[in-house]
Order: sequence, then structure tokens, then C-alpha cells
Amino acid sequence: MNLTGTGYKNKFLNQNQVKKIIEHGLSKINLQNKRVLVITPDCTRSGPMPIVFRSIADTLLPRVKKLDFLIALGTHQPMSEKAINKLYGISQKERSGRYSQISIFNHHWNQRETFKRVGVISAKEIARLSKGMLKQKLVVELNKLIFNYDHLILYGPVFPHEVAGFSGGHKYFFPGIAGPDIINLTHWLGALITNYKIIGIAKNPVRAVIESAAQMVKIPRTGICAVVSEADKVNGIYVGPVYKAWQKAVKLSADTHIRYVQKPFRLVISVMPEMYEDLWTGAKGMYKLEPVVEDRGELIIYAPHIKEVSYTHGKILDRIGYHCRDYFLKQWDQFYRYPWGVLAHSTHLRGLGVFENGVEKPRIKVTLATGIPKKRCEKLGLGYLNPKGFNPADYAGRENEGILVVWRAGETLWRLSSGENRRKI
Repeated sequence: MNLTGTGYKNKFLNQNQVKKIIEHGLSKINLQNKRVLVITPDCTRSGPMPIVFRSIADTLLPRVKKLDFLIALGTHQPMSEKAINKLYGISQKERSGRYSQISIFNHHWNQRETFKRVGVISAKEIARLSKGMLKQKLVVELNKLIFNYDHLILYGPVFPHEVAGFSGGHKYFFPGIAGPDIINLTHWLGALITNYKIIGIAKNPVRAVIESAAQMVKIPRTGICAVVSEADKVNGIYVGPVYKAWQKAVKLSADTHIRYVQKPFRLVISVMPEMYEDLWTGAKGMYKLEPVVEDRGELIIYAPHIKEVSYTHGKILDRIGYHCRDYFLKQWDQFYRYPWGVLAHSTHLRGLGVFENGVEKPRIKVTLATGIPKKRCEKLGLGYLNPKGFNPADYAGRENEGILVVWRAGETLWRLSSGENRRKI
């Protein structure tokens, strides 16, 4: 199958263009009387989900035997029916009428009975793929629902990503609809490399593990990869073989979502949109800005609407706190039993640092101006700032003073125009 699609760095596609690209791409696939499952992101990702849903549904319903959707939640919380309708841009009346033939499922990462083993990656191969950072076999499991279908469609936006370099593509398998083993291994592998070095790098050990595992899935599939900007403006969209569509989107994302500056800032304020409902997802305000905070500088995550650390993993994070990678590595016997994906999140939010002679020295200070109480922030090892007495607008336009305010942070990666974090790994 050839690739269909187009993209632009400095202009956007309208809804009709997006619809036509999806329709044209799907018309090239023999799906007549086939059972088709579409795997999509949840509400923590920007993207033209309503037009994508309608384009796929309206194009395929007359042709296919069955059409359903599965939300790739990873370890996020299941979505309510109301939230699903909002995500897909449809009314309850449409759910029970026009689209009544379509079932929409949540992924449940913590329900072992919902998984099927698709293969095992040997310890030797994991060592090769991870460049020696990990040496253990990996059991690969996926949501067994996919095996009820003849063809899979993986839709999702592509952004720089703290674990996999760039999101999208087969990442909607792993961790999107995967079991906890591969979720934990890939996230900890990313943490060993560090967010600072892997984010925005397409070719990396984590992606190598993801692609190796994806080859074990023998069900035919198609990728729909989008590149979007603020307010869900679509820069480009590509339909075709999953890896090829992802590669094309990565090139456009690198041009669209990475912004370079000459000098680091002593203070960076990440203003988070409300689509990030807890710190687990809102931490992207750190991931995307860490490279441009100077040594001993400070990053403030401003999100008064966030009142919880993690709706899924909060209790574990309260026990372990937020620390740099070496804090865990040099005390591994105390921490290796915790879920590695949670340890990885901890290191990603805390950023680079060292742990020497029992003393942790993070490179920068991370402060929360959220609805999370001061006492809990301190217990977690993070700074606290009362959001009621703080206005990011007071700091805007002061780049010459070493202060940067980023509105709607979390998707655009900021980098220095020269330096360590531009090198490939």
C-alpha cells in the first residue's frame, strides 16, 4: 500500500482536506466485509478526533462487516460515556442512532484477563536493542480484543515524546493497548537514557523495542498519523503502512513542534491546558521545557486545575517521591520492586541530577503551582507555589531577563540551538 497524505510547516489543512485524505487512503485498502478495529488516543492528546472519527465511520460503515473503536489509554483512567462522546465529537443520540453499529471500548491495562501473549523478546535481543542497558526477556502482551478483527487502524497525533522520542505509530500498541510488562520496560529504558537526551530523537532504543514487538502482531494494519498545532489545527496527515506514515509525520513534527533558542532561561513557566487532568499527564510541561532551563534554574508548572498527582499511580508516587535517575539506580535494591513505569515518570519530572554520598543534587528546581497542597508537594520532593497569588502573565515578554512563559505547554519541545541535547543516540 502506498502512502497518502500531505503536510505543511506553516499552514494548515481544513476539515474537508483532512476528510478527503482519510477517505482516499482507506479506499486503497480491501476492507469489504472485513471486521475493522480503530485504535485511537484518549483526551490527553490534541488532534482532530471528531473529523477523524466521522471520516472513518462514514467511509467504512457501508463497506465493512464490523467497525469498532478502542481507546489506547496506556495506564490512564477509563473514560466515561460522556467523555467518550466529547472526545469523538458525537452526541448520545448519534451513538444510539447514526453510529449505533459501532462499539467503543476502553483499554484496561491492569486487568490481566483482557490480554493475550503475542510473543517473547529474548534477553539477548533486549540487550541488543537497548544497547546493553537492560538484559532480560520480555513477554509481549496486547489487548486480546484486537484478535477479533481482520484489520486494525492506528490513528494518533505525532509529537516529541519523553519516552519514545516521538509519539504515534506503533506506540498505540505499546503502551497504548499493552500489558504492564512492556509498559514498564520501555518506560524505564527511556528513563535510563533520560528525557533530556531521548525526547525529539526518532531513532532510539525504546522505539527499537516497540517496533520489534509490533512485528509479532500479524494482523494487517494501517496507520493514520496526524501532525497538529494549537487548537487542533492540522499541519498534516498521512495514511498508509504504520511505520511509513509515522516516519513521514515525524519529519513534519520535527519541523513543527521543536523550537530552538540561543540561550537557556533561569526561570521557565509552563502554563498547562485543562486537557491534562493530573500531574502524571501535566508533567509534559517539564518534559518539553527541561532542555532550555539553565543549571540551577527553576521550572514552574502552572496548572491550578490539577489537584491530583496521578489518579492511577498516586499512592505509589507518594511513597517513592520524585527523584533523578541516579537516586534510584544507586539504591536499586530498595526500588526495583516498584512498577518501573512509575519510577520512570518520577525521573522524567525531576529531570537530570546526581546522587552522591547519599545526597541528591537535581540539576534544576521543579515547582508546582497547582491544586496539590504544599505539604504533599514537599513530601514528593517538589517545590510549592500558591497559584492564587501567582499570575504567569506578569512574567510574559521578559525573555531578555532570562524568563520564559510558555502558554499551552506540553506539546512543543524547546531546545537549545546548539549543545548536548541535539545529538543523536
